[in-house]
Amino acid sequence: MSTFSGLNTAYTALTAARRGMDIVGQNVANANTPGYTRQRLETSATSPLSGGFNNVGPRVGQGVTVDNIARLGSLQLDARVRATVAVSGFSAVRANALSTLEVSLNEPGDNGISASLDEFWAAWQGVSKKPGDISSASVLLGQASTVASQIASGYQSVANQFTDVRSDLSAMANELNAAAAQIADLNGAIRLALSGGGSANELMDQRSALATTVAALTGGTVREAGDGTVDILVGGNAMVTGDIFRPVEVTGGTTLAGDPVKLVWSHRKNDDVPLSGGEMAGALSLLAPGGDLQKAAESYNQLADNLATTVNTVHRTGSTTAGTTELDFFTFDAGPKALSLQIVPKDASGIAAGAGPTAGALDGSIADAISQLGSKPGSPDKMWSSFVSATGAAARTEMQQAKLAGVAATSAAGMQLSNSSVDLDEENMNLLAYQSAYQGAARVMTAIDEMLDTLINRTGIVGR
Repeated sequence: MSTFSGLNTAYTALTAARRGMDIVGQNVANANTPGYTRQRLETSATSPLSGGFNNVGPRVGQGVTVDNIARLGSLQLDARVRATVAVSGFSAVRANALSTLEVSLNEPGDNGISASLDEFWAAWQGVSKKPGDISSASVLLGQASTVASQIASGYQSVANQFTDVRSDLSAMANELNAAAAQIADLNGAIRLALSGGGSANELMDQRSALATTVAALTGGTVREAGDGTVDILVGGNAMVTGDIFRPVEVTGGTTLAGDPVKLVWSHRKNDDVPLSGGEMAGALSLLAPGGDLQKAAESYNQLADNLATTVNTVHRTGSTTAGTTELDFFTFDAGPKALSLQIVPKDASGIAAGAGPTAGALDGSIADAISQLGSKPGSPDKMWSSFVSATGAAARTEMQQAKLAGVAATSAAGMQLSNSSVDLDEENMNLLAYQSAYQGAARVMTAIDEMLDTLINRTGIVGR
């Protein structure tokens, strides 16, 4: 081996050590950068040159080769994070919506419909004691108006919540499209960098964070391709393939009475996007026909209908103080029954409190019978109580599921960070190791330089 080859060996050592210190510096600089994955230098020993026909004895290698800058991430841990955030996102959206719905019921409490119904039946009892009395009738009509107003307010609250969730879903679709478009662009940049022999670790970090965003929104999965790119699958369909992405959009009405809300492919509007999880799947489950918000709105309609039917059935059998019969107490205008419930009587003369002229002017038996309706099976009170209980149970269940899913997502993220985040103590040790290696390589180069100087400038002049 030529003595000059030793200089090259020392030079490769210097280069590798300097590259290692550069990577340590990059890691330290990004120790607090969200989504950054630590990197390591990968090297291998260079084989010795062939000695040809005059090869005598073993030959030493030619130094070190820098093979790669490794990104110390874990595909398994990344996949686990995406899977857990998809479940957590789905549960969180549903839990928040059902909790909001439960709060809007104002139950139990003095401001809830249950308390108003109790006062409504009690007002009928007051009328039964004083048929035709203006003050008792005014209390009844006022309380009836309060009940109707609360039912309408509850329905409107659900309608507003439906519109809000629908708006959030559209915003999620925009966020999803933006993330998918960025992943497609990063795929192209990564493929170009790798094909040129460069490093694309920082670009991969950005892509991984965006893939987690897609998973949180849709439950999407990632499939690795052989050229450094990834495919993003949503519902088993490729949303991103290489540097191409396929956008989605939300269709349907923005109100309870509108067309069914769907998530479809922009280039195939007749094809729904089947979601396996994520925040968008949670929102769609709330907005779907027969979903939680539609059921809640229909419960208010059924309550209004049940209240009107129950009271009117008995009220028609009664007679006013003037002897008028077959009168309704409640009626409906056009539109949802919860919003259109109206009180027919305007004053005491329109309330059929008695059984008829033969029962006497002070008879209040019909009003008394109506006052007892709240405690009967199938009454509006029982119906409302069942709805409140079901809503509360559903909200608690979703909250518990969201809590458990959140714990799982936090645990997965913690394991991912433990594997990929920068440890400053470890980086300091690596820096010392590379520094020592650099100093050692420099000393080897100095020693070889001195040897060559002796060989070239001093050989043959000994003893002069």
